[in-house]
Amino acid sequence: MLASHSLSFLLLLSPHSHFLLSPNSHSKTLKLNPKPKHSLSFVTTMKDRPPSSYGAVYIPPHHRLRSVFTAPNPASSNNSLNSVLNPKVSSLPHSHHPQLNHSYNIFNNKNNDTVTNKKNLQFDSAYDDGVSEEGSDRELDSSPLQPGSFPSDNMEEWSRKLTKLLHNKEKQELISREKKDRRDYEQIAALASSMGLYSHLYAKVVVFSKVPLPNYRFDLDDRRPQREVTLPLGLLRQVDSYLGDYRSQKLRIKRSFPDSSFSRITSDSSLATEEGLFDLPEPLASSKSVMEKILQRRSLRMRDQLQTWQASPDGKKMLEFRRSLPAYKEKDTLLTTISQNQVVIISGETGCGKTTQVPQFILESETDSARGAACNIICTQPRRISAMTVSERVASERGEKLGECVGYKVRLEGMKGRDTHLLFCTTGILLRRLLVDRNLKGVTHVIVDEIHERGMNEDFLLIVLKDLLPHRPELRLILMSATVDAELFSSYFGGAKIINIPGFTYPVRTHFLENILEMSGYRLTTYNQIDDYGQEKMWKMTKQAPRKRKSPIAFAVEDALKEANFKEYSPQTQESLSCWNPDCIGFNLIEYILCHICEEERPGAVLVFMTGWDDINSLKDKLLAHPILGDPSRVLLLTCHGSMASSEQRLIFDEPEAGVRKIVLTTNIAETSITINDVVFVIDCGKAKETSYDALNNTSCLLPSWISKVSAQQRRGRAGRVQPGECYHLYPRCVHAAFAEYQLPEILRTPLQSLCLQIKSLKLGSISEFLSRALQSPELLAVQNAIEYLKIIGALDQNEDLTVLGQYLTMLPMEPKLGKMLILGAIFNCLDPVLTIVAGLSVRDPFLAPLDKKDLAEAAKSQFSWDYSDHLALVRAYEGWREAERDLAGNEYCWNNFLSVQSLKAIDSLRKEFFSLLKDAGLIDCNTTIFNASNHDEHQKRNERPKNIFVLIRAVICYGLYPGICSVVHNLKSFSLKTMEDGQVLLYSNSVNARESDIPYPWLVFNEKMKVNSVFLRDSTAVCDSVLLLFGGSISQGDVDGHLKMMGGYLEFFMNPAVADMYVCVRRELDELIQNKLLNPRMDMHTHHDLLSAVQLLVLEDHCEGRFVFGRQVLQPSMPLVTATQPISRTESQVSPALISRTESGPGGDNSKSQLQTLLTRAGYAAPTYKTKQSMSNQFQAMVEFNGMQIMGQPCSNKKSAEKDAAAEALMWLMGETRTGLEYINHMSMMLKKSSHMSMMLKKSKKEHF
Repeated sequence: MLASHSLSFLLLLSPHSHFLLSPNSHSKTLKLNPKPKHSLSFVTTMKDRPPSSYGAVYIPPHHRLRSVFTAPNPASSNNSLNSVLNPKVSSLPHSHHPQLNHSYNIFNNKNNDTVTNKKNLQFDSAYDDGVSEEGSDRELDSSPLQPGSFPSDNMEEWSRKLTKLLHNKEKQELISREKKDRRDYEQIAALASSMGLYSHLYAKVVVFSKVPLPNYRFDLDDRRPQREVTLPLGLLRQVDSYLGDYRSQKLRIKRSFPDSSFSRITSDSSLATEEGLFDLPEPLASSKSVMEKILQRRSLRMRDQLQTWQASPDGKKMLEFRRSLPAYKEKDTLLTTISQNQVVIISGETGCGKTTQVPQFILESETDSARGAACNIICTQPRRISAMTVSERVASERGEKLGECVGYKVRLEGMKGRDTHLLFCTTGILLRRLLVDRNLKGVTHVIVDEIHERGMNEDFLLIVLKDLLPHRPELRLILMSATVDAELFSSYFGGAKIINIPGFTYPVRTHFLENILEMSGYRLTTYNQIDDYGQEKMWKMTKQAPRKRKSPIAFAVEDALKEANFKEYSPQTQESLSCWNPDCIGFNLIEYILCHICEEERPGAVLVFMTGWDDINSLKDKLLAHPILGDPSRVLLLTCHGSMASSEQRLIFDEPEAGVRKIVLTTNIAETSITINDVVFVIDCGKAKETSYDALNNTSCLLPSWISKVSAQQRRGRAGRVQPGECYHLYPRCVHAAFAEYQLPEILRTPLQSLCLQIKSLKLGSISEFLSRALQSPELLAVQNAIEYLKIIGALDQNEDLTVLGQYLTMLPMEPKLGKMLILGAIFNCLDPVLTIVAGLSVRDPFLAPLDKKDLAEAAKSQFSWDYSDHLALVRAYEGWREAERDLAGNEYCWNNFLSVQSLKAIDSLRKEFFSLLKDAGLIDCNTTIFNASNHDEHQKRNERPKNIFVLIRAVICYGLYPGICSVVHNLKSFSLKTMEDGQVLLYSNSVNARESDIPYPWLVFNEKMKVNSVFLRDSTAVCDSVLLLFGGSISQGDVDGHLKMMGGYLEFFMNPAVADMYVCVRRELDELIQNKLLNPRMDMHTHHDLLSAVQLLVLEDHCEGRFVFGRQVLQPSMPLVTATQPISRTESQVSPALISRTESGPGGDNSKSQLQTLLTRAGYAAPTYKTKQSMSNQFQAMVEFNGMQIMGQPCSNKKSAEKDAAAEALMWLMGETRTGLEYINHMSMMLKKSSHMSMMLKKSKKEHF
């Protein structure tokens, strides 16, 4: 048996077992081949897209191959995909090729003797390169090729392979590790593309597939990290002791209370009316007639109040103003159409008054008809500031105080009362109402404003309302926008009635870039366009420099610029336009225009549209340094951004003092629904920050992109709302002509996890089926990614039903991962720091880096971050600010430590809201105050806090942020980071871990990754092996003892079997504890002290003494089980995978190096080679290489010992035994000679590899 086991591993070393193991590969830049001609079949919307060839069960890109052979389902194979790719093969009979991953079958098969069977070596799997038996042993001729000889043969061979792939309904792809195929990749890829196939070159692996391929595949990565876990033996005994006590206690409790059980929570929790979203309708009176009389009296009182207001001087004046609006002229038509149709679409141009007037028309009509008390209107707005300002305007026009008949509700604040009949709110608030009131009981009209923006919540709301309408025939739905694609929405609602209202805006003079340059004489150069973001963001400035490879922004308008004709403009203007850089915002040009306006133009405010917070802040700093624009006696400089507090946003509406010009720097938040009365000038950069989501690689990108024509029109319209204005577009007219008509809907370009959770919370059935009914349904893979994510974090079960955890997550209006963190923080009684972390991840980063003060800012941040965690640094910074606030020194504290007061105040508000939500959900007692696990006496320094507190918080962070996990593999001078979906990643420069040269932890958990050029991790916390194994994803047993897997096999852990059993046991008990606590929130956690002590001991005493290895295959147990009864020698003080002497020589000078060389040379291989490096600490570490394999040893005190250690590691890996010595080597050699098949393979492989 032993010989068979060893033979199977030597088979892996055969050159022709390239499908099993490959030499180490190094990452390199990959060149994607053009999209195949038939690729459009895969990117259509869900309702038109053919079903996946993988059947109804979702298989992530990184799991697809493995799933093909682990769960084959020939009956569910979809023929439509093949018919799309090759119509001729759709009618072929169904073939039954074995779908096996041979490298796994070798070790799953107990009778390994079958490996030597010739028949078993010829298989047809997802990893098969398709070479026929006759051609499989062909040697690659390294001599110069004659024109037309070998390459054409290779192409003909690949033509046959690819044709065979198309005809095979079970196989999805072909994989090759041949050098000749990598050499001819471009030609083969072009051939595959012409056949409708996809291709990708992964380091030393070429893949051709029927489905699109991601940028990284961990199953093809020979350098995928695998972790050997090492724990002190004494720790294992202590944990076992705690576990034994805990199990005994459980058994006693079970015997004492055999019928004890926990009741499941339901989604009808009290949280439904979270933060007082809406007051549900009052209970009906015992007599229907009595209730009708009450409503009648209220309606008559409302009518009298309305008539009194309209008859008053102020009311008459206001009514006269309202009658001047275009919408008022359509009042009768609007009311008649709304009364006769359940769905009405209003397309009203900018300035027509639809947002303020249509809701009033409806309410006044019902009031005049004495039905006002029964009228209940909800009007949604896409943004908080819009809901607040519009409600204030409408209340003013009705002569009321806000919160009486007219109110608003946004997150964290609102003004409404019992008599509120017209409520303005954000779309998310209405969706929260639907959680508890599926039929919107008592609501008579729903108005969805600014529907053209196509936010995710708006599209989701439309699906829900469309389903609701047949059940509520009296409910009226009104969709409004200034630039709505009316026909699209009308057809979606079955031919809904459309009403067009002409707008009214004062004339706006439009200046495009060529006009600005011609009129002003301003000259653009290569260098004066580069925007100054300061020293801490030099990378942003570098990206603006001219380069050969164009950015998406520049590429999008390249053709438009080439075809443009600027001959009518002066040579200077033409020269400036020729060097115009689309990647730049144009800080210098904006400054020039603002100076011109301030010195030459008439009075009036200026609205400057920027892309994001960084641009706004950097431009503001630049303008404040200007002698005119930075003079507060001449200019009032304000900013407006979605992350700002409402009170700060409102400042943009205040009129400045006489002689002072107001300049507002804003994002697209000011495009719609708000009117700044004194705005006369608009400067439009033509860009906006937009999230795009790559479902194939499961990566988001937040990058500037060109706005749509609709958005440009809205921005221009801001200048003409109350008086004639001017608009300066900082891009040429031809670029505007190339803009898309509308922005891409958010549901098509963002991750869908939160949306999918909302769908399940509303009990709307299958997620995929529900989203297929959207106005424009998202990509199927994006939906499947979201579902898979929710399953991984435990929110959904395998049937896509909500779990207990999932039900709680639906009650928390935040990202699911942040909700998970809050829930575990509440369970483990460390809620206060977790509240800070979750709130901090929900707002803008409070750590600032002002211009020219980067070093000082980093020094200030470092005082909060000494333990490799951005999240714990945030906790310390917030707590320091809170202490300073008590002493009325909060602003000084922020100034000294480069912290944002605005962000810290937002964190403080969110903490209170989140705490209230947890109370409503029943996760914490109603009498509980926020428990701060990290409180300390005033004399105690922050860095002297109990270590176990922060270790526990790390565990909670890992629980929430998983599967955002990244390995930290150390090199001699630095470390590299790798994730499952992206391969190599980097840290953002503002992360505390980005400044570290060494991170003494094997893993980082991160909240957000973003792709710019490379994939960057924004924030991270380092964790040990025990934290990941206990608080990460579900763990599964490997194929042998001591082998654990996570993340579908991407993460593999090797350890002593006793340690593995201990981890599995603790994890099972911990999961059960969390589940029971969620089922019964009042359960006393003190009765589980022993389990929690075991967990705390593991995560506290794990000193990360393990190591990463590469290319390790599943071995038989490599060592006898060490039990507590065995005597422990000095060399056995640690439970390690290797217990043999690795560096000492035996009798006659025999050692691991000589043993390894003997074994390999007798098997027909060349002698191994060694590479040794010396570290800064004078430690030596060696790597042994043979047959393309590289195995690293542990650090030793000298070079010889290091080489012996590496050889010992290789012997353990090859032989799977701790036995060594010449006698055993001879025995292995004799077994090899008995295998004629093995000898044949070795002889055929020697020439090619050595």
